[in-house]
Amino acid sequence: MTVEVVVIGSANADVVVQVQRRPGPGETVLGSDTVLAAGGKGANAAVAAALQEGRVALLGALGEDQHGELLRGSMSRAGVHLDLVRATDRPTGAAYITVTPDGENTIVVSPGANSAVDVEQVEAARHTIAEAKVLLASLEVPLEAVERAVALASESGTRPVLNLSPVAKLSPQTLAALDPLVVNEHEAQWLMDGETDLAKLLELGPKSAVVTLGGKGALVIEPSGTTEVSSPKVAAVDTTGAGDAFVGALVTRLAAGDDLAAAARWAVRVAAVSVTRPGAQASYPTRGEVDSVRGMV
Repeated sequence: MTVEVVVIGSANADVVVQVQRRPGPGETVLGSDTVLAAGGKGANAAVAAALQEGRVALLGALGEDQHGELLRGSMSRAGVHLDLVRATDRPTGAAYITVTPDGENTIVVSPGANSAVDVEQVEAARHTIAEAKVLLASLEVPLEAVERAVALASESGTRPVLNLSPVAKLSPQTLAALDPLVVNEHEAQWLMDGETDLAKLLELGPKSAVVTLGGKGALVIEPSGTTEVSSPKVAAVDTTGAGDAFVGALVTRLAAGDDLAAAARWAVRVAAVSVTRPGAQASYPTRGEVDSVRGMV
């Protein structure tokens, strides 16, 4: 199997409830009917990449249950290769999501099968990783497996990209391999102990960095300087999975040969379209649909 992008990350069933407001401690609020959808940072990014016409494979794990069937179906329909997905006897991961009327969300993740992704599985995929152009990693699977995948990519000339979500401490060797490190503003400040000068992210070791800024777009940080990438102005319905849409689109464009700033410009358009629709994977646009927001400011 030859693919352009290998994504190592989670696959979760999203259990989504719309609420008028988030409950406080000890409080119960009523919500909408429950919606079950395909999600997980790895699966989301892989689907987003495939819909942007990238050849992409997910390296992850699913249970042999109904949630696993839901995710296999969603990824297969989008064109994601599943040869590197391990089947386990653990339940498929799940994310419990509340969404408020302004489109913002809170998420609790139960990893389940995602915890079965390990170094052995990564080693078994070393040839696929080596033949790819880009490796994309996120952190809802065990850190040691992610760091080994990044090391294999770096050793073989595959471009390692890591979305540091959820935030975690990375080894200096992993940070030094990344091109880019992708974080949001909160994750960046956590990494830098509260430092607000985002350009200083490169002092931590990565070759480049991208900071996502929600509706404002993104900041591309390279040794040659910093580039602001604005986002189209859209009416947000649901921001669930928007960051995953961004990184999936970003790595697809990097694999196609775009420079980092150009890839980020395309990725903010993909993310902008995604927030105008409910859900995560179900909200992701095809490459043709993204053309509808080109030129919007």
